[in-house]
Amino acid sequence: MNLLTVSGVSKKEEENYVLKNINFIQQPAQKIAIAGETGSGKSTLLRLIAGLVQPDFGQILFEGSKVKGPLEKLLPGHPQIAYLSQSFELRNNYRVEELLQMACKVSDNDAKSIYSICKIDYLLNRWSDELSGGERQRVAFAKTLVSAPKLLLLDEPFSNLDAIHRNILKNIISDIEERLNVTIILVSHDPVDVLSWAEEIIVLDHGKMIQRGTPQEIYKYPMNEYVAGLFGKYSMISPEIIELFPLLDQDRRRFVRPNDFVLSLNKNDGIAAEIEDIQFMGSYFETEVSCQGNKFIITTNAFFDKGTIAFVRLAADIEQSHHLE
Repeated sequence: MNLLTVSGVSKKEEENYVLKNINFIQQPAQKIAIAGETGSGKSTLLRLIAGLVQPDFGQILFEGSKVKGPLEKLLPGHPQIAYLSQSFELRNNYRVEELLQMACKVSDNDAKSIYSICKIDYLLNRWSDELSGGERQRVAFAKTLVSAPKLLLLDEPFSNLDAIHRNILKNIISDIEERLNVTIILVSHDPVDVLSWAEEIIVLDHGKMIQRGTPQEIYKYPMNEYVAGLFGKYSMISPEIIELFPLLDQDRRRFVRPNDFVLSLNKNDGIAAEIEDIQFMGSYFETEVSCQGNKFIITTNAFFDKGTIAFVRLAADIEQSHHLE
């Protein structure tokens, strides 16, 4: 049985659709990410799934049963679906342990396991207003998990966190999936967070689902510039450039990523291009080249002086992937 079925769901605000005809299925343990610009409907979709907002059309099924909205039940929300918003709040003037106990629906042993996973064991006796931002986030996670959800909806969980706390939270999410058997839907603006975690990505634009696929499909074959821009730097290439690289399929490869090509000083190793700019990015350089009237960015390990004539070819992994298709 499907864990979650979203069927023809739409939501209007006044005369405008916030979401329109959204359809997808999620299996148990399947990791789904939802991507889109601010205002594309991501948070509204999560709140609809959680039963916190009433759909105007369509229905949502959880384990085959309808998820009722606030117009259909006195207390909104589904007992086995937890929604953690980006503006989560913890009550002040409570010890962390008291906050957790108020929400707890699991055994003491399971609760201790959750506190360990969320790395908050040492915070239990702290007052909630004494916590740092990263600590508050982890306590909010634990508070959500002790309510024993089967489906966890995370709305921008990494926002406003520094790199150290982001990595801690990513490890926590991984442990949640493996050790607690909780299925997750995640919304994030950061393409690295989405591409490295998800098994399937749903892209929303102005309330419509415009593309859906694996991270590799979405990244390599975005359907338009909007999708391409959501997942990192890209360049559009002309049909003339595509003709120079026969393995680039004109229908599927209108957009190229910085790692799609390789630069070399060997004139027998590709098409001539002029180096127009180069930026040091730490472990690599982002090199802007001009080739046959097209400008695009290529990731390189070597530094090239501006004005240098280099030679461009497809990266070996791109060539190999097209041979296999």
